[in-house]
Amino acid sequence: MSEILLKSENLARSFGGLQAVAGVSLSLPAGQVTALVGPNGAGKTTTFNLITGNLRADSGTASIRGKPIMGLKPWQVARLGVARSFQDLRLFTHMTVRENVLAATETASWFWQPGGTRARARRQERAEAAMEATGLTALADARAVDLAYAERKFLSMARILAAEADIWLLDEPASGLDLASRIRFGQLLRDAQARGVAICLIEHNLDVVVELSNRIAFLDQGKVLAEGDPETILRDPALAAIYFGDRPQEAA
Repeated sequence: MSEILLKSENLARSFGGLQAVAGVSLSLPAGQVTALVGPNGAGKTTTFNLITGNLRADSGTASIRGKPIMGLKPWQVARLGVARSFQDLRLFTHMTVRENVLAATETASWFWQPGGTRARARRQERAEAAMEATGLTALADARAVDLAYAERKFLSMARILAAEADIWLLDEPASGLDLASRIRFGQLLRDAQARGVAICLIEHNLDVVVELSNRIAFLDQGKVLAEGDPETILRDPALAAIYFGDRPQEAA
């Protein structure tokens, strides 16, 4: 059985009277892709924010290899081996592709990096390998702001690759990609799985979910309603009705 790299238990967060996350428990095994699926507003991105320290949970716990991480800052969670993508990408838009990727390899201020010349060369090798894997080598000196949408998506993935994290939290990474780009993205995930990376994927494209995920956690109204293999979850008529907005109306 694969090692559980990241685990959350009963995570909860409310905003005023809205319970955005209501007791979410997840386990992310090494070498597997877990997809978070559910309608808009189900609490998927908020769950990521609670795990990574971008938001503070009202209650619940999260751990990496058994080490508690609740209360840590995002950079501290990242240092423990968690890499994350965002729907809005959050790139350094006026830096080059190479500079963006190199930034993900640096564990301290740009003014002081430990390890000297050898460590610097290693960081550069990691950046070059990440750009090659994502098809960005020819664009290494282009500014992020000048890239096409799919290229910016792959720049976000290149930063994650260069970080050499073993837990990936990906928020709609395949949205807006054409077929060729989706094929490249799928290969990146399969290669990461083979290296033992634990991947959690928020994705609305169900073709991508079926193709790439080993298991699905279905969220609605801040709760995990069901977990299982993609075929079982996506064929459940009750879950399909919730996902596509056809849930039965409560009696008045």
